[in-house]
Amino acid sequence: MYSLDRFSRTGDSAIYIAGQLKKTGVNIIAVTQPIDTNSHAGVLQQNIQFIFSKYDNDLRRQKTIDGMREKLLRGDWIGHAPRGYSFVKGADTQTIIINEQGKLVKQAFIWRAEGMTYEHISDKLKGMGMTMPKTTLTEIFRNPFYCGLMSHNLLNGELIKGRHPALIDEDLFLRANELKGTDGYKTNKANDNLPLKVFVKDPYSTKPFTGYLVRKKGLYYYKVNKVGVKINRSAKMMHDKFKELLEDYTISADHIEPLKVQLGYTWENLTDQSSGEKKVLTMQLNQLDEEFYNLRKRHALGKVVEEIYHEFASEMEASKKKILDQVQKLNQRLSNPKELIDDTCYMAAHLASVWESWDYYDKQNFQNVLFPEGLHYDIKIEHYRTPKVNSVFGYMACLSRDLDKRKSRFPHNLSEKNGSVPRAGLEPACQ
Repeated sequence: MYSLDRFSRTGDSAIYIAGQLKKTGVNIIAVTQPIDTNSHAGVLQQNIQFIFSKYDNDLRRQKTIDGMREKLLRGDWIGHAPRGYSFVKGADTQTIIINEQGKLVKQAFIWRAEGMTYEHISDKLKGMGMTMPKTTLTEIFRNPFYCGLMSHNLLNGELIKGRHPALIDEDLFLRANELKGTDGYKTNKANDNLPLKVFVKDPYSTKPFTGYLVRKKGLYYYKVNKVGVKINRSAKMMHDKFKELLEDYTISADHIEPLKVQLGYTWENLTDQSSGEKKVLTMQLNQLDEEFYNLRKRHALGKVVEEIYHEFASEMEASKKKILDQVQKLNQRLSNPKELIDDTCYMAAHLASVWESWDYYDKQNFQNVLFPEGLHYDIKIEHYRTPKVNSVFGYMACLSRDLDKRKSRFPHNLSEKNGSVPRAGLEPACQ
């Protein structure tokens, strides 16, 4: 082939395939990278090329993803325009407009908010010249793009204000997605007074808590909507108990500085452990040094002629330089994130007040980070259960409690590196 990266960019898989082919007498030859794979040095060089090809592929992919994410953060959309919208071709900047189909999509939202079924909406749209199956309707109704917001898997759950025109307002979008309500009650959507809605579930029926407002009392409540299950709890009571739960994971302000030191060391250790690229490069560098040493030794003993020695020595030097350059780049990229640690420690010392000060969406993000699998509210004990807790916050709570117990488990001098962390899912691991 023209070059080894045309054969494969899978790194270790390519090395394995090349080895299996060689056993059958098949050699891989790149016309632009002449390597004699009949020698150990040649096999090593070929393997290094495979590793570099995978690394280059990963870098290209990451750059592409970063570019797409930056575009989304600017409010520009990537991919095809959702149904009802069109791109303006030839515009200097990305311009999205509402097309003729957009009027029908808007009407579909109105019908859904009024309680019309998917089948009825689909039939009415078909009569107006638009084919819209139920699955497509479901995707449209759940897409915040139509109310001016953008959601994408590259945004990690974050909603971004788009630069495109909103087809409907947020109230209509929410009404189209939550059609529950009875006389005397008002169903709430993205309401700052009900941040635990859907996030909290009943552990016995596994159904989520929803929220509503009793107009006559002016009070908010959470309830479970399931036949045979009668659970209604005051929003104030559930919020107070949630803040009590947060106190279990809140670190003492006196421990912030030593915890910053400890987290810095933990970050270093975790980074080293998780950096597969750095490990592979270091291993290849060591192997290359060993091969180079053997080559020099054989040359000194007269077992390798001058011409062959210089040929392989120059190739090895060039390979070594490339590896060292890549290791240096990795070291720069994996630097200690001081600002992130500072912000995390501050938040960990003020969990309840930070949560209370945010709006609905920030509270939702905060809750999902701290309790990634949500919470259960057990009415038998009138308190929360935590299926899984963020291991970082659990770890910091554990360290803080151990410090209060005069560091009975961890070293008295926190400058001594300790990178161990509790397993994910434990409520503070020191309990």
